[in-house]
Amino acid sequence: MPRVVLFQPEIPPNTGNVARTCAATASDLHLIEPLGFSLEDRYLRRAGLDYWPLVRLHRHRDGAAFLKEQGRLGGRLVALSARANGDYTLFPFEDDDWLLFGRESDGLPQGLLERADARLTIPMAMAAQQDQAGVRSLNLSVAVGVVLFEALRQLRARPPASGSVT
Repeated sequence: MPRVVLFQPEIPPNTGNVARTCAATASDLHLIEPLGFSLEDRYLRRAGLDYWPLVRLHRHRDGAAFLKEQGRLGGRLVALSARANGDYTLFPFEDDDWLLFGRESDGLPQGLLERADARLTIPMAMAAQQDQAGVRSLNLSVAVGVVLFEALRQLRARPPASGSVT
C-alpha cells in the first residue's frame, strides 16, 4: 500500500483531511516535522473526525530522519510538485511507493526533490486569458486524494502475480 508523506504541513484542517483519507484507504501517514501546528489542534482533530484511531501515523523529526526510515524500509520516493513535469496519471505506481507532498506555502525543498526517484505533477488547465496567471496548485488534501486514489486504482487494476489465487 502506498504511503502518504507530508513535509512540514502548515494548515491543520488539510492534515486532518489527509488523515481521514489515509484511514479510509488503510494508508500509512508520515509527517515530517516541524509541523506548523500541534497534533492536539482542534481544527486538525475536527477535520479528521473520529477516524484518528484508524490512522497509522508516523512522525519524523526532520527530513534526514525520514529519509533514513524510507531507506531502511525500501520503496520508491515519489515527489509531487508543481515544479515537476511528470504526469501522475502516466506513472506506474507500485505498492511500496512513498508519496511525498510539500508544505502548503512553498512545496518541497529542492534537496528532497532531487532525492526522489520520480517527480510528478498534477496537470492543470491554465487560465483562459493571457493576463491571468492561472492556478498554481491544488489544496494539499485534494492533491493527496487525487494521487493516492490513482495509485490505488492502478494497483487494483493489475492482474495478480503468476501463481496467485483470487
